[in-house]
Amino acid sequence: MRIIPRTMCTQHPDYATVPQWATNDFIKGDDEVYEAYMNYSIYDCQETMWDFEGKDVDIYVVRKLLENYGGFFINKVLGEDIFLTYRLPNPNVEASDRKVYAEALETIPMAYDLARVFYGKPVKAIFEVIYPLTSSSRDLIITLRYYERVVAGKCRVELDEGVKVADVIGEVEPKTIEVIPLIEDMDSLLRVDSIIEGYVKAVKPQYIRVFIARSDPAMNYGLIPAVLLAKIALSRAYTAGNALGVGIYPIIGVGPTPFRGNFNPRNVNNVLREYPGVYTFTVQSAFRYDYPVDNAKDAINTVNNSKPTEPLILSKHEEELALTVIRQYVDRYQAEVEGLANVINYVAQLLPPRRTRRLHIGLFGYGRGFRGITLPRAIAFVGALYSIGIPPELLGLATLLKLNEKQWGVLEGNYVNLWRDLSDAAQYICLECIEQLPSMKNELRVDEETISMVLEDVKAINELGVKVPSPGFEQRKHALLTKLFLESASNGYINDAKEYLLEMAKVRRGVG
Repeated sequence: MRIIPRTMCTQHPDYATVPQWATNDFIKGDDEVYEAYMNYSIYDCQETMWDFEGKDVDIYVVRKLLENYGGFFINKVLGEDIFLTYRLPNPNVEASDRKVYAEALETIPMAYDLARVFYGKPVKAIFEVIYPLTSSSRDLIITLRYYERVVAGKCRVELDEGVKVADVIGEVEPKTIEVIPLIEDMDSLLRVDSIIEGYVKAVKPQYIRVFIARSDPAMNYGLIPAVLLAKIALSRAYTAGNALGVGIYPIIGVGPTPFRGNFNPRNVNNVLREYPGVYTFTVQSAFRYDYPVDNAKDAINTVNNSKPTEPLILSKHEEELALTVIRQYVDRYQAEVEGLANVINYVAQLLPPRRTRRLHIGLFGYGRGFRGITLPRAIAFVGALYSIGIPPELLGLATLLKLNEKQWGVLEGNYVNLWRDLSDAAQYICLECIEQLPSMKNELRVDEETISMVLEDVKAINELGVKVPSPGFEQRKHALLTKLFLESASNGYINDAKEYLLEMAKVRRGVG
């Protein structure tokens, strides 16, 4: 059995502090190649996601890694000891990137040829791809078949009498790949078992890695629904795997703030307890660059050296109770987000961009929108709300005051770090800032009805008994910066406003 990585470094644009080795504020091009090397050699991350989704990417990454850092990679075999895993664009959603989807798959044999020469033996340097916004097993099957029949299968195509493609370009290896579903919306998370079943019956793999999103479900449905949906999805995935006789190795897409998973060097042990059964945790950019290198490295090694615990399997009754909590929560949460959408979009465009990413199309927060609104990507969404004094973890929270005893039981039984996450987030509430939003100018103005709902959520913090520590220096500084940002932005001092946003992000140790 191959090594299943415990840590996957990603290219999320969530870092506030630019690493010293970066040539500018955007990590791109050769900097991303060096970053991948750093992920393995400095941070001891076992896997790197090479992201083709919504951004420009270097297709010669394997060549550059092996040529530039051969002394490291000769002892750490790419594809056996450490891993480079592509995230593809979804061709059904990102129409302009359909050819990028094809191009990414075409580079896999090139990586194989380079690794074979470098190591002097056959090595599958890249053999896995992540398929985002997976909604059915057909997505996975089509990607696998495209690779097998178009990328690898073209060798058998005859170009002229007695001359086949293989005679021109050589044999194409590997002959097949593994496809990882990245499941991001509620309907698909609740159908993870059928997605797995359809793929397993068609492909008959020995195991499957299933990638459960945390950031986008939180943005679309709220913090608590996102956690409960992840727990239901993990339970159903393992149940399906047991019934089908295949290994299930989940990945969880956790980010640095409580809203996106609270996975940072200060909190790794709590997150490990939060997600029993998860094999791989995403180590996003803020984890690595907004904390001292030694702290980040030690935290990554804590995860690498830990053992996956037994998954938590929910009963049907527990699932139904969890779903009643989710449905109640989503209605209020989405109504509040609708009222805040204009200010979120305005502030998001002022936040420091950290990767050259394009708009992601597909879910509530992307492109098509919800109730006639569109929102930025999850990181900017979170950063914008923190920057106006409204931690997104609070939105919808008043719903909890209406839960019955059984609903509370399933919530607290399945969201282990609920009170800690709320406490961590509540330190960044700026009540004075929230109360002044209805009187702000233009894009910063929020209607009274929405603010009234947000204030009910703030009040719920006290009524629920969340222990919020007395504000320390960093929290007081963040509140002051929030006030200065609102004042400067409302009076047209945009450059000053951007500086305050950056300083706030550094205080939080992450954009969002």
